[in-house]
Amino acid sequence: LCCCEYVDRRGQRNHLAACCCDCQELDEGCDRWLACKSLPPGALESIADTIADRLRVPWVSGAVKINVSLVPPLVLLPVLLHIAALHFLLGLLVLTSLPVVVLWYYYLTHRRKERTLFFLSLGLFSLGYMYYVFLQEVVPRGHVQHSQVVALTCGLILMLAALSRAKKDPGYLPIPTGNEKPSHQGLPNRSVRGSSSGFHGAASSRAVNGEAKGYSRMAADESEGVKKDWCTKCQLVRPARAGHCRLCGRCVRRLDHHCVWINSCVGEQNHQAFILALSFFMLTSVYGITLTLHTICRGRTPIVALFYCPGAYSDYSSALSFTCVWYCAIVTAGMGYILLIQLLNISYNVTEREARLALRDNTGRRLLGGLVIDTGQYNRGFLCNWGHFLSLGSSPPQRSAEDIV
Repeated sequence: LCCCEYVDRRGQRNHLAACCCDCQELDEGCDRWLACKSLPPGALESIADTIADRLRVPWVSGAVKINVSLVPPLVLLPVLLHIAALHFLLGLLVLTSLPVVVLWYYYLTHRRKERTLFFLSLGLFSLGYMYYVFLQEVVPRGHVQHSQVVALTCGLILMLAALSRAKKDPGYLPIPTGNEKPSHQGLPNRSVRGSSSGFHGAASSRAVNGEAKGYSRMAADESEGVKKDWCTKCQLVRPARAGHCRLCGRCVRRLDHHCVWINSCVGEQNHQAFILALSFFMLTSVYGITLTLHTICRGRTPIVALFYCPGAYSDYSSALSFTCVWYCAIVTAGMGYILLIQLLNISYNVTEREARLALRDNTGRRLLGGLVIDTGQYNRGFLCNWGHFLSLGSSPPQRSAEDIV
């Protein structure tokens, strides 16, 4: 294939120059529209699939398909922020409607169980564009020192490094091949119940057999009231705390949740990197907001300047910077809430999935005004819970006899 050729979804060789040719679905739709006839079921989806298949850019080994969900943030975000910088009322309208649109799209894709790159694209492009505005509009004013720019840049790089690590394998369970499918017959259904001496005795016996050492796993996989179960979708026996993600279509060890902002699950192998990325983002964002407000609203504290900055709309550069500050503040508030819930869940050794199931089955306790749900299954105290979290992914997961059978 040359750089402008590609193999379409029907397996036929095609060229970018013919992107508007032979579109039978679109032709039929236009004919029915001119004849005032309704479109047959699935016609719009077929037209959308055809457009998405032909939306490509030239590349060395053939034209590369562009994910449609990547495009809206790249176009709409700069346009909306520049419109919001024209007047205070426009800024209020845009900054109020933008979160509503994002939440609406989230619930739309969540209901359809669809994976999308929209949120990852929005997050990464927001970071890049905010950094660009900071360098172009704020730094030239001369009130930001070079060391502060370096510190902000280092925070951004560390956040992206942690995000890259969080995008890797969250701890997917291996899918059995056709001749190695496990059987769920004889699946143990006895819950591990007993006194604390029995619990420590079981833990010590596993340590003697070389299957576990120390409290790195806390023997939490076999806590009271917990048993391994069978996943009908993946056709395998799941260890305790593992769950099936309906968006990824895989089972994940110690599944916490599927995060749309990284377009991946958060599980045993990447939970630490996820928390690290959120922490670096919060520090970098708050630091950048503070530097910008000190520049365009001098003489006022950041909190006061965020709500009262008389000279913010005196010129377009200040208005754009102030609008971007408010956009960053809204995003930071949302991410701060997510980080707070994550830290509370870690302190009580509960995952979001377990909290959701406990609410559904009415088996958990609401604590701290409902911010955290304590299931009582894995909570071993604040220090032990954090010790368990910090040891996640430190050693390869052990496979029991039931996993192998």
